[in-house]
Amino acid sequence: MSRDLPYRLTVNQSQRISPNMQRITLQGKDLAEFPTGYEGSYIKLLFPVEKTAKVIMRTYTIRKFSLHDLSLDIDLVLHGEQGNDSGPASSWAAMTKPGDSIQILGPGRVKIVSLEADWFFFAGDMTALPAISYQLEQLPADAKGHAVIEINSEQDQQSLKKPEGINILWVINSHPDTNNTVLSDAVKTRPWLPGIPSIWAACEFSNMRLLRTYFKKDKQVSRDQLYISSYWKMGQSEDKHKVIKKQDAMAEDSN
Repeated sequence: MSRDLPYRLTVNQSQRISPNMQRITLQGKDLAEFPTGYEGSYIKLLFPVEKTAKVIMRTYTIRKFSLHDLSLDIDLVLHGEQGNDSGPASSWAAMTKPGDSIQILGPGRVKIVSLEADWFFFAGDMTALPAISYQLEQLPADAKGHAVIEINSEQDQQSLKKPEGINILWVINSHPDTNNTVLSDAVKTRPWLPGIPSIWAACEFSNMRLLRTYFKKDKQVSRDQLYISSYWKMGQSEDKHKVIKKQDAMAEDSN
């Protein structure tokens, strides 16, 4: 369960794991109160606004948490915060070094893929890669299905632990911050398997809407078999995206 006060943490390690992804390991005694079982869910990083009492909050996925080591790993996309505003988190990730301090809030729960299914389908861009990576590790050994992951360059591919029956398609999009249908087009090329699927998708707002239409209308996937979310929107800050996302969800629920 999350607490009201922020966790005060220190950067233990900052590692470039691919050209456009930085892994930050945070440590601190406050993590003794951090709940377990939230990998794949999110925290909020707090960035003070210079000469004001305000903070900017940015949301990131928990890649790994160790209560034994009191350490927390988060993976951050470096490419201009995927087209968002001035990119405080992306800039911080690129520049931070061991010993730097940061405050976080959370964790908040994100729905993960249901294991009660005949097969699985994951789809996401680099912002969703940490969550997809974690969920692939949780699947049963005999799981089958697809994972379509959009990355900025071929060098951004990661070695993922997964069942043999899950086929990964890496899709290159070197300009994710321009209007495109790269991810949704790639998803539609994957063969649809027999039986009941469990689908988890997260990406940029416009591609999320295309995927939502594909899964819900074209493939008639029911609501309880589908989790789909936008993690960012081209040209918008996280705060503006949050408002647009809420409006879109309300409109979708009314249909």
